[in-house]
Amino acid sequence: MTAFKTLDDLGDVTGKVALVRVDLNLPMQDGAVTDDTRIRAAAPTVLELAEKGAKVLLLAHFGRPKGERVPSQSLSMVVGAVEKTLGKEVMFVPEIAGDIVKQAVGILRAGDIAILENTRFWKGEEKNDPELAAAIAANADFYVNDAFSAAHRAHATTEGLAKVLPAYAGRSMQAELEALEKALGTPEKPVAAVVGGAKVSSKLDVLKHLVRQVDHLIIGGGMANTFLAAKGVDVGKSLCEHDLTDTANEILATADASGCTVHLPYDVVVSKEFAANPPSLRICNVHEVAADEMILDAGPNAAETLGDVLKNCRTLVWNGPLGAFEMEPFDAATVALAKTAAALTADGSLVSVAGGGDTVAALNHAGVAKDFSYISTAGGAFLEWMEGKVLPGVAALEA
Repeated sequence: MTAFKTLDDLGDVTGKVALVRVDLNLPMQDGAVTDDTRIRAAAPTVLELAEKGAKVLLLAHFGRPKGERVPSQSLSMVVGAVEKTLGKEVMFVPEIAGDIVKQAVGILRAGDIAILENTRFWKGEEKNDPELAAAIAANADFYVNDAFSAAHRAHATTEGLAKVLPAYAGRSMQAELEALEKALGTPEKPVAAVVGGAKVSSKLDVLKHLVRQVDHLIIGGGMANTFLAAKGVDVGKSLCEHDLTDTANEILATADASGCTVHLPYDVVVSKEFAANPPSLRICNVHEVAADEMILDAGPNAAETLGDVLKNCRTLVWNGPLGAFEMEPFDAATVALAKTAAALTADGSLVSVAGGGDTVAALNHAGVAKDFSYISTAGGAFLEWMEGKVLPGVAALEA
């Protein structure tokens, strides 16, 4: 793994100014933050720097103001939620560079925390303008990136600052990078990947990369239907991208050449309508799906077989559910496999790393999120990492 500096490499920071890039793009309703997960993720880094006596300036984006000052997207909106989670008073500064920030730094004492304004109010942020990065850096001594979720963007505050200030990974970023290294960088083999979700088209690059990296690729959700169709199975009126059957066959051929076993369900849960516990619900072999039925989950035999696959693996990367898990009983295969993965992780035989919004929701639904080795809430950055892409915000930290 490429070396990067962490907070352990800082030395004495008493009175020094830390620019810390965090993710405060928080869900809001009626002016109130509805989920503080991202604040809690940043808290260890922010509090550690404060306890070591640094003046901590938090940088973050909020929404998509496209280089304009949009009052409803000011980070002043989240100050109360940040204070509550950190258990400390936080100053709000309505700029990100210049004299007003300089004055704020003068007012702050060692160990104090401030949130600077939404970085995307400045057009230079998303353009990765070196002049903006230099102006922000002028008021600080060092830079810490603790926002893996924004690391796939080459912006002034995610990549540019690392070029003009000594740069370090925060604790959340460090944990993410170490987990991802264990999962696909230098994993213990055999490696399994679960990739589910509605559409193959949204995860083509992930699938093309993974078949060269893993020993077992488990495909679920609507994506599995496209692969089944490519193999000549009539999937009835299931969600299926029939125009991608050639692409699916290419991926299967690449997997074959790379020694990767692709697992598709051979028994499935079908229904004539997408509704909770419908009367037309039945379990059948994939070759027995009627023209007016749709596949909504992998069947119990498939789920058990996939569990057996995991029992013979040492590493698991998971992105996406196996069925329409939001509605019972089409959550059964996802829940069963998640519980197997959690049990294997608990007894030390499996390193399990999962990521992506639907995945986190599915694992929470199964009640096993806390039992996985690591769960990434990064979304887009996690997917790009699964595609094998270089993440600019990570590359910029490399020592």
